[in-house]
Amino acid sequence: MPRSTSDLIQDRARLMGPNVATFYDDPVHFVRGEDVWLWDAEGRKYLDCYNNVPHVGHCNPRVVQAICHQASTLNTHTRYLHDGILDYIEALTATMDATLSTAIMTCTGSEANDIALRMAEAITKKRGIIATDATYHGNTSLVSQLSRSNIPTVGFGLGDYFRFVDAPDSYRNPDPDGTKFAQNVKAQIAALEASETGFAALVVCPYFLNEGFPDNPDGWLKPAADVVRAAGGLLICDEVQSGFGRTGSHLWAYEKMGVIPDIVTLGKPMANGHPVGGLVTRMEIVTAFREGYRYFNTFGGNPVSSAAAMAVLQEIQERDLVTHAKSVGDYARERLELLKTKHACIGDVRGSGLIFGAEMVLDRDLKTPASAFTDRVINVMRQRGIILSKLGRHKNTLKIRPPMVFSYEHADLLFDTLDEVLGTVPLST
Repeated sequence: MPRSTSDLIQDRARLMGPNVATFYDDPVHFVRGEDVWLWDAEGRKYLDCYNNVPHVGHCNPRVVQAICHQASTLNTHTRYLHDGILDYIEALTATMDATLSTAIMTCTGSEANDIALRMAEAITKKRGIIATDATYHGNTSLVSQLSRSNIPTVGFGLGDYFRFVDAPDSYRNPDPDGTKFAQNVKAQIAALEASETGFAALVVCPYFLNEGFPDNPDGWLKPAADVVRAAGGLLICDEVQSGFGRTGSHLWAYEKMGVIPDIVTLGKPMANGHPVGGLVTRMEIVTAFREGYRYFNTFGGNPVSSAAAMAVLQEIQERDLVTHAKSVGDYARERLELLKTKHACIGDVRGSGLIFGAEMVLDRDLKTPASAFTDRVINVMRQRGIILSKLGRHKNTLKIRPPMVFSYEHADLLFDTLDEVLGTVPLST
C-alpha cells in the first residue's frame, strides 16, 4: 500500500537520516510526469515551471525510447569499446568552439566540477580557485567548498584553497561592462599568488543562475576572462543550469557572455533525468589530467547514458528548442513587466530565454529583500498547482526555469495565477 505524505516524511528521516531537504512547507509527492506537467499521488495536476532536469519534457518519448532500446541491447562500462560514447562526444563538441574538442563523461555535475578543478591543478601546478560568494557547484568534498550559502563544517582543510568575489548584482550594484567584477577577480588572484597556493582557476556559471541571474549584457564576462588568462589560470564555465539552449540566445551561455572557456562542465539536463554529467575541454588539458590522475568512472558514458544524452541533443536541435526558448522567454518577460506595473512587491524583472523571474522587495526605493514573502508566494503557488522556487543571495528572486517545451499557453497560466497570488499574499505578517 502506498505511503501517506506523513508516512513518507517520517520514513525518509528514519531511512535516509536527518536534514534531507524537501521543497515547500507541505512537501509534494509526485507519481507521474509528462511534458511540462506533473501529477501527485492524489491525481492533482501541476504545471512544472522549475525543473531543468527533464530538459526536453518529462518522459520525452525520444529519450524514453532511446533508453529502453539501449538497455534491452547492451549496457556496460567504457573499458569495453562502444560507439555510443564516441558518437555523443563528437556531436556534443561539434556544438562548441573548435578548441573544445574532447570530453570526459561522468554521472553528475558535481563530479564534472571536481574533475575540472583537478585539471586546473594539473595544468597550472597550483591549487587556488576563485568563485563567487553566492553560488553552488556541487557536493563532492572538493567542490562543496565553493558554496558560501551552506559552508561545510568538514572538508579535510580544502577550504584553504578557495577565495571568493562578490556575485554580480545588476539590481543593487550595477556593473554594466563587467570591469568591477574583473577587478575583484584580479585582487583575489594577487592574494593567491602572494601565498603558497597560487592561482589555478576561476569557476563560474556564465549566467550566474544561483546568484539570481543578474541582467548582465552579452559579452559581460570577457574582462574577467582576460584577467584570468593574463595570470595563467583557467576559466571554468559551469553550464549545468545555463547550458543546452536555456538562455534562448545561444546553445551555451558562455557564448552569450563573450568568452571561450578552458573547461565547460555539464550535468542536470544532459540526459533528461538519466544521471549523466561531463565536461568538455582542450586535448592538452585532458592529457595533463590523465597523466596526473588515474581516473575511471564505471557508469560515466555507459551505452544507455550515452543514448539518453544523444536523444536530448537531437531533440534540442531537430525541434529548434533554442529559438523556441527565446520566443517564449521574451513573452514571459513581457508578462512579468506588466505584473511589475501592478504589484509593488516586484522590484526587478530579469532573465533570458527560459530562465526568468522577479526579485521581490518590501520597498522599491530601498530595495529591501522580501525573503519571507517570496517563500510564502512559492508555497501558495504550489497549492495553486504551479511549481517554482527561489534563489539569489537573499532568496527573494523567483526562479522560473521550466522544461524547454514550455509554451505561451503555459506562460499565461503561470502569470495569471501569479497575478492572483501576489494580490492575496500579505507582504508582511
